[in-house]
Amino acid sequence: MSHLGSERESTVESAQMLTSLVRLRGALQQATLPLELPGVGERRTQLREMVDQLEDYVIPRVMTLDAPLLAVVGGSTGAGKSTLVNSLVGSRVTQPGVLRPTTRSPVLVHNPADAGWFGQDRLLPDLHRVSQPTNDPGALQLVPAHTVPEGLAILDAPDVDSVEKSNRALATQLLAAADLWIFVTSAARYADQVPWEFLRHASERSAAVAIVLDRTPLEAADTVAAHLARMLASRGLKDSPLFIVIEGPIDHEGLLPADAVSHISGWLVELAADAEARAAVVKQTLEGAIRTLTRRTHDVADAVAEQVSAEARLREGVERAYDRAVDDIVAASADGTLLRGEVLARWQEFVGTGELLKGLETKVGWLRDRLVNAIKGKPHEAERVTVAVESGLQTLIIEQAEAAAERAEASWQSLAPGQALLAGAGEDLGRASRDLRRRTERAVRDWQDDVLDMVRTEGADKRSTARFLAYGVNGLSVALMVVVFSHTGGVTGAEAGIAGGSAALGQKLLEAVFGDQAVRGLAERARRSLAIRVQELVAGERARYVDLLDAAAVDPAMPDRLRDAARRVDDVRYQSLRGGEPHSH
Repeated sequence: MSHLGSERESTVESAQMLTSLVRLRGALQQATLPLELPGVGERRTQLREMVDQLEDYVIPRVMTLDAPLLAVVGGSTGAGKSTLVNSLVGSRVTQPGVLRPTTRSPVLVHNPADAGWFGQDRLLPDLHRVSQPTNDPGALQLVPAHTVPEGLAILDAPDVDSVEKSNRALATQLLAAADLWIFVTSAARYADQVPWEFLRHASERSAAVAIVLDRTPLEAADTVAAHLARMLASRGLKDSPLFIVIEGPIDHEGLLPADAVSHISGWLVELAADAEARAAVVKQTLEGAIRTLTRRTHDVADAVAEQVSAEARLREGVERAYDRAVDDIVAASADGTLLRGEVLARWQEFVGTGELLKGLETKVGWLRDRLVNAIKGKPHEAERVTVAVESGLQTLIIEQAEAAAERAEASWQSLAPGQALLAGAGEDLGRASRDLRRRTERAVRDWQDDVLDMVRTEGADKRSTARFLAYGVNGLSVALMVVVFSHTGGVTGAEAGIAGGSAALGQKLLEAVFGDQAVRGLAERARRSLAIRVQELVAGERARYVDLLDAAAVDPAMPDRLRDAARRVDDVRYQSLRGGEPHSH
């Protein structure tokens, strides 16, 4: 293939990689892990670090492959990083931390000719650029220095094991943006755990790493260096250059003697001068970063899938608790349960018992006439039935809402994310809401008004009949309520006969005015109206739980979207490898 053809193919592959990486970043940015599942804190940190690395390093580097190689100097507290950077540059460009922890902006030293590569829209775009030292960790201090060769930039990062959390986070972010890690440790600290965690991550993503063993006593240099080399080899870093800086005097500017760091500075100068070697370092680190990002994206997708599953379990517990409440209320308002106690007593006062019940049982033909005589002149007693029905329904609904709240709370308490949501709810979700009684009173009265309207509408052409006038709209309405409450005839025990008989009286009373078929239609409409209002009330109670889940905004489609975005990146990477060209060239 001609050079021109190869270059054109590389440009296409680079554009494809950039497009797929931007899509991956978008998917990761939209992925959320709101529910408190075991290990979710670590996954949230991982997700944030992945987005940072894409924005800080991977995407800018794919866009600007010719930019200078960025060597980030990082390491342990007190390892002498700033002194090393100053000594490599040959002047005091970064301030060593006398007090620990030191909070200041990271310092990037570059050749003046390379200044254009480090504008705000390039590497580490969320750090604003400054030209003077500052204690703002959100700033990046740019320092031009002719002693730094073109094609290389050196960045002094905070301590990886700083006691200051923000310093550690910034160090992690900066190291993830490095083409080359210059990891500085000391003879006294080289076996510390935290730096080795960073080195392990570097090895896992095939990042280019150089190790500097700083402040090493001359007599211990060979022993310590040999031990450190074995540690590096056992952790997959045997090919990483290892430099020893012998402990020595520091001049009045805080610099080590030039010959103490000449082997490091010489290596960096050679690297900067060799375009192929520099490109190889960039390619190694960039491809390792991309490969690691796609692998970790599948881990994030698994974590999001766990969130989806947990959210579904939480939602199912709520739905089950409140669906049962609706079912229980509807059942109890139709099986005769309400035709007990106060409602039954007031109804009996209204229609009378004794002779009427006896007449019903023996099916005496004059029953309807006797009903008229029994009810005539009792409007106040119809009102008492209405009040008793109102009270009975309210009690039923509130009791079931309380039971549902307890069931829903128990189902959430059995799961860690449910416990966290309950703790942050701002109210006791294990009890019915404070305004439920007021809303229930309104709903029951509205239903009773519905029943009145149904009776009034159905009897529009019967208002002048003797029976309609005798029973009145209120009397017929309470009779319809009683019929609704005895729909399934589920009353058992001693009250069954009385309640059933009383309901049958209501049926006969309505039929005397409207006829059989009309009564069946009225009762069905009244039942539906009551069921709708019950569902609305219970939905309001359910919403206290459901709103918390909705606010979490767990997207069930997100795991597949993440995996698809990761596969697209891998497809472009594999395609470029098969073609024998690195994807970024």
